[in-house]
Amino acid sequence: MTKRAITAPTRRRFLAGAAAGALLPLAPRVAVASEHRLVAAPARAAIAGAPYPETEVWAYNGSVPGPPLRVKRGATVKVTLANEVADATSIHWHGIRLPNAMDGVPHLTQKPVGRGERFVYEFAANDSGTFWYHPHWQSHEQVERGLYGALIVEEDAPPEVDRDVVWMLDDWRLTAEARIAGDFANLFDVSHAGRLGNRVTVNGKAGADFPVRRGERIRLRLVNAANARIFGLRFGALSPQLVATDGHAIAPHPLGGNRLVLGPGMRADLVVDCHGGPGERVAVVDDFYPRQAYRLIDIVYDAGPPLREAAPRAPIALAPNDLPAPDLAAAERHAIKFGGGMMGRLAEAEFRGKVRPMRELLLEHGMAWAINGKAVGGHDHAPALHLKRGRSCVFAMENDTAWHHPIHLHGHAFRVIARDGVPASRVEWRDTVLMNPRERVDIAFVADNPGDWMFHCHVLEHQAGGMMAVVRVA
Repeated sequence: MTKRAITAPTRRRFLAGAAAGALLPLAPRVAVASEHRLVAAPARAAIAGAPYPETEVWAYNGSVPGPPLRVKRGATVKVTLANEVADATSIHWHGIRLPNAMDGVPHLTQKPVGRGERFVYEFAANDSGTFWYHPHWQSHEQVERGLYGALIVEEDAPPEVDRDVVWMLDDWRLTAEARIAGDFANLFDVSHAGRLGNRVTVNGKAGADFPVRRGERIRLRLVNAANARIFGLRFGALSPQLVATDGHAIAPHPLGGNRLVLGPGMRADLVVDCHGGPGERVAVVDDFYPRQAYRLIDIVYDAGPPLREAAPRAPIALAPNDLPAPDLAAAERHAIKFGGGMMGRLAEAEFRGKVRPMRELLLEHGMAWAINGKAVGGHDHAPALHLKRGRSCVFAMENDTAWHHPIHLHGHAFRVIARDGVPASRVEWRDTVLMNPRERVDIAFVADNPGDWMFHCHVLEHQAGGMMAVVRVA
């Protein structure tokens, strides 16, 4: 076979569109269940597509993404992890408020699960919404190799839709032979934007079509599982309504500028009413990086009769989860500054108890980032903040860097209350918030879940390069 280099998405590829292909559903709904077995093992997947060979990956139950786990709100989730990859691993249940011992952070909440070993996760799914699962051991490598999947907790009374679909978004850095490039956590990626790939996939497929019928109403659950890529999705003639952020209900409203921005780790639920004509194609375009805009996927209308002529009138608002409202007047306030990276202003940082120049930390230890002047590597899990259980807290966060950072707090959901001093116009609950370069973001929450919790950037190379800390709630 003639070898061709795997190339990054380009404006030319976007304008050219995709070759015609079969209309295949991307994420079939699976039966509701509460007990599961996930086997992490080597596998092969057609990541690059024809004419490239299959890619050697690591996968849960042989597929990328792993199987979507669907449970009813309030169900007890029991998952047995069997590790058959050539490294230790774990599973972090991203966004779920669960007991600390089930959070899946090696050497903090559990022992690493060695090759050939098993671990049983068990917790109550008390919050409905769109969540996901992935390793928290060597995340920058194991997530990139394909270990991730969706966890869907269904509402007691979900909105009436014709289909409930998950799109897990990812990108891959592939060689000309369609192998995963082995340059994990190299110094350039760590100190810049993170590991950006050259092949973008939806549910492990590149360039597929998504078939719809005129009049169909779809709940579209989007999960950004990429190491570092930020998606800025435009939906053409469609006008999706945003109904949830990071799994939590928000007052339904159109996307600003018909564009959805998702940083790594973030999720969004959209309700999409399909009103096009037979055979019409609507390109979903990712233009977060404007000079590299490309077509992510085509929504393609069936040539058959419409499902209905007008959009359904059924309400689409989701019932909110039972989240404790922070008392802003009585909240304790913590100032948190994220520093470092190329073109940064942080000259030195504390690492392993000593203050060192950032250049030395990068070259000798692969550390490029710091939280409040401290770079954390490996399994340094000394708490950076101590929060009293039951107290309302405000984190006044400053991104004093030239790069974007999706900041993720384990074990809790928080409200985004202000950006650059401007109060939020909507009640927005999240577990991961994207901070723009030099931006200030204030979040508020009740520290009601006891334990030691990770707090880190979800650009996985930034996390590996020092931008993480532990918050203790006791």
